[in-house]
Amino acid sequence: MLTLYGHPLSSYTQKVLIALYELGTDFEFRHIDLGNGGDRALMRSVEPMGRMPALREGDLVLSQSSLMIEWLDRHHPGPQRLLDPDPDASLPARQWDRFLDFQVMQMMQQIVDARIFMAEGAEERVAPFARGKLDLAYAALDRQLDGRDWIAGGFGLADCAAMPALFYAGAIHPFADHPHLAGYFERLVARPSVLRVIAGARPFYGWFPFKDGIAARFL
Repeated sequence: MLTLYGHPLSSYTQKVLIALYELGTDFEFRHIDLGNGGDRALMRSVEPMGRMPALREGDLVLSQSSLMIEWLDRHHPGPQRLLDPDPDASLPARQWDRFLDFQVMQMMQQIVDARIFMAEGAEERVAPFARGKLDLAYAALDRQLDGRDWIAGGFGLADCAAMPALFYAGAIHPFADHPHLAGYFERLVARPSVLRVIAGARPFYGWFPFKDGIAARFL
């Protein structure tokens, strides 16, 4: 049985869940609560750093969301491929997938971590840099999406990365003044796979420390 270990609120878990739902793959979801000692021990036994998500099938365990999606697309293909099987043709999707993880998701995470885990005053020092990087990332995405429905060809790997990245980043630093990006986000949240992920995460959104911006309408 294919098993995904993760939490519905986890951005990288959501990224893989979207791919699984798009592909129509049968899998078991193992809900992990890192506040539970047993679940922490389980994750350390599955993934080298004890991080979520992790994907297991038999003796194979994968612990990077992008690799999970590539592997799923290759070994559990659905009605539409999430990544072009030609290595050169797939480079744009891989590039934008990395862009969304590093330039959007990680910048958002810096602000969240400063508020939750760092000393008083850390957010005021961290946030201006991270918000500036988000502005640059939003502008680049807006240019890329001019005249496109999806980031790199048909709906695929990069779009799976985009939904949680933009959902959480947009709650902290809105992108409404980027019309192509804003329109793209509306297309994302209209997809059945994404609506299913949002429904699964809704009971836990109260844990997210930012309640403004685009996230507010889903609470």
